[in-house]
Amino acid sequence: MADLNFSPFDCDHHYYEAQDAFTRYIDPAMSSRAMQWAKVNGKNRLIVGGKVNRFIPNPTFDPIAQPGCLDAYFRGKVSVSDIRDAFGDLEPIAGRPEYRNKDAKVNHLDAQGLEGCFLFPTLGVGMESALANDLPALQAAFTAFNKWLAEDWGFSYRERLFAAPYITLTDVDYAIGELEFALENDARLINLRASGVTTHDGQRSPADKSFDPFWERVNQSGITVAFHAGDAAYDFLFGHWGLSTEFEAFRYDPLKRLLCYSNIADTVAALIGGGLFDRFPNIRVCTIENGSEWVRGLLRRLEKAYKQASYAFPEDPVEVFRKHIWVAPYYEDDLLELRDLIGVEHILFGSDFPHAEGLANPADFVHDLEGFTEEEIKKIMQTNGKGLITPNF
Repeated sequence: MADLNFSPFDCDHHYYEAQDAFTRYIDPAMSSRAMQWAKVNGKNRLIVGGKVNRFIPNPTFDPIAQPGCLDAYFRGKVSVSDIRDAFGDLEPIAGRPEYRNKDAKVNHLDAQGLEGCFLFPTLGVGMESALANDLPALQAAFTAFNKWLAEDWGFSYRERLFAAPYITLTDVDYAIGELEFALENDARLINLRASGVTTHDGQRSPADKSFDPFWERVNQSGITVAFHAGDAAYDFLFGHWGLSTEFEAFRYDPLKRLLCYSNIADTVAALIGGGLFDRFPNIRVCTIENGSEWVRGLLRRLEKAYKQASYAFPEDPVEVFRKHIWVAPYYEDDLLELRDLIGVEHILFGSDFPHAEGLANPADFVHDLEGFTEEEIKKIMQTNGKGLITPNF
């Protein structure tokens, strides 16, 4: 474990959803259109919208990969002919109560030397896209999910675990209702999909003014908005190149990794270009598990756009980014470059624990902060994240 003189605050932890996370509180009228479980060839499979869902290879999470087992792979230190070989031995989830029990999770934070963490879904971040063709079922599914999350984890449990309710903007009145539920239950952050919004009237930017009633309530409440990586429905772009458009975690295709597309860069561009922060100046956005390689390119495009058409922007869009956007980089990213681009105050520490691609020991993130001062390290690994759980009025 890293030797630090403070307790870090981790902005990217996960739970592994219980099998009834989407079904415990589902409206019975919607159960057949949302999530169901079925035996397929002797294995439990998740059925979403009447189809087998492959977002997670084994959505029962039993057995489960050991935390950080893909660390060397994601640092580019090893190459494998089959990604399954990189996972090593799996373990029964029963031996890891902290993955599904909030008190065990708090105890595990103590063992890891962590003060607190943001908690995000594992399965849940892939479900909005899976139900995009049935918006009533999608909304019913996440209403049920958020009720389960509040019951099993709480939204600010013991001021240590800050779980993010998942809100879909597919209907503005629905989204406001879910936001009110989150606020009534002391949520400190919410999670949205980093993509365009599917509505009954077609695709919309999340900064479209039709969503302003929702954003006005976010602005008033001061709650933090997270965009955690997941299935953003961007895989349709792969079809243009003759590739599979199905999102499957850990399926590797070289071209998919090399094409120049970034749903998170486009989402942040949409928020800034759509004037969201000009209309609602209290809103804070953090991008989680999206890395930081996209930041430099987006800032360059914003800078060029402002020089070419400053009249289109009420304020310098680069400065808007630096004021309203916080970024949790991958540990293998160029962190010194990110500091130069957005300032150390807007860099977040996120370990992705207990995922295979994360860090086995979250505080070891400090070892990737060479070149930072002690004061900067504390900001990244504690102060910045903690600041986002305090409402911004």
